[in-house]
Amino acid sequence: MATTTGPMTPFGAELRRLRMEKGWTLNDLSKEVHFSKGHLSKVENGHKAASHEFARTCDNALGAGGRLAALVQGGRTPQSAAGTAPDGVFPAPSGAEHGLGGEAFGMGAASILGLGPDGRTQRPALRSPDVLAPFRLLFDQLRAVGRSTGPSSVLPTVVAQTQALTRLAERSAAEPRRAALLLASRNAEYGGWMAQENGDDRAALWWTGHAVRLAEAAGDPELRGYALVRRACVAMYAHDGTGTVALARQAQADRSLSHRVRAIAAEREAQGHALLGDEVGCFRSLERAAASGERAGGEEDERPRLGSGIPDRLGAVAGWCLYDLGRPADAAARLDGVFAGLPGDAGRARARFGMRLALAHAGAGDTDRACALADELIEDVEAVDSATIAHDVRLLVRTLKRRPGDPAVRGLAPRLAQVLHRSA
Repeated sequence: MATTTGPMTPFGAELRRLRMEKGWTLNDLSKEVHFSKGHLSKVENGHKAASHEFARTCDNALGAGGRLAALVQGGRTPQSAAGTAPDGVFPAPSGAEHGLGGEAFGMGAASILGLGPDGRTQRPALRSPDVLAPFRLLFDQLRAVGRSTGPSSVLPTVVAQTQALTRLAERSAAEPRRAALLLASRNAEYGGWMAQENGDDRAALWWTGHAVRLAEAAGDPELRGYALVRRACVAMYAHDGTGTVALARQAQADRSLSHRVRAIAAEREAQGHALLGDEVGCFRSLERAAASGERAGGEEDERPRLGSGIPDRLGAVAGWCLYDLGRPADAAARLDGVFAGLPGDAGRARARFGMRLALAHAGAGDTDRACALADELIEDVEAVDSATIAHDVRLLVRTLKRRPGDPAVRGLAPRLAQVLHRSA
């Protein structure tokens, strides 16, 4: 949300004060932040609202330490993403809404533990975890497919596999039951991520909560902490820096979590600090993420991995944060290497970090590079059909509008508009 317009807003007055304190003209500031002199004048005089991006960029250029960003109204905290614990915030959806019959959600603790309606132990359907190998193979293949296609291509199968595994667990011996529930929980967690990519935060949070319940029935507490990280991700895309930091810190407070999950939680906290313009907090969180990531190298786990598997995840997050801190040139320098290291079949990661890279180049004034990169990525963006990536596409369109006369912008604008229309 942006500041209200009108005669000399508090934001405009502070921007002018900081600029004049530095001895800069509007033209001087324009060269630093890559916003036009006319745009700056309108913001200072209260005739144009200040965006989050504009505030953070000016903060960085003027060395304001986040004072300008603090004057821009923060993003709304979604009730579904805020809070202190996963319990009680996942409304049970109808079966039709999320792809399962109602009976799949009515299964009680007794059936999960392998007891029949009369409380007696049922005959095991699975006697060995080895029987689950095809389910694991299918899950790995689904994730591979999801790297280059839209959520709708994988969600139905993920939902069906979660249901099938849960029903198998109902009538299995102890060890295969545990293995089936663990794999079901990973399917449900992945389903939550795909639901978010599909633009449905409510479903994303419900599926994440369902994954926690399945994992805990299997005696695995890891997903409870990771659920906080997933909720922090929803808060981050809602532009709720405070909620992102709070949820990520809560996850890190759980010392039972693996170093890998603690590293991901620290990365998410860094992104929350960046949204708030807190450079010190951001870099401290990135340092914790790096330390946890190094320790994670010695961890061995046969369970499907949680989180992204891109080659330089920490570098990608650092570049992401630098852009949100109002340092687009530094962000571009960091993300260039990350993008170059992404495998060709990682369409979703290429679209996500490539669009963020294009956005950084545009913010740094390199319009030609931004347009060339965005043009290269349009097919990937359309293929993965991601609501979260569309957020950066909209930001890129808004940034490129500062250069309406640029031939590269004029050529790219219709294609980006078409991508956003299809996404909507």
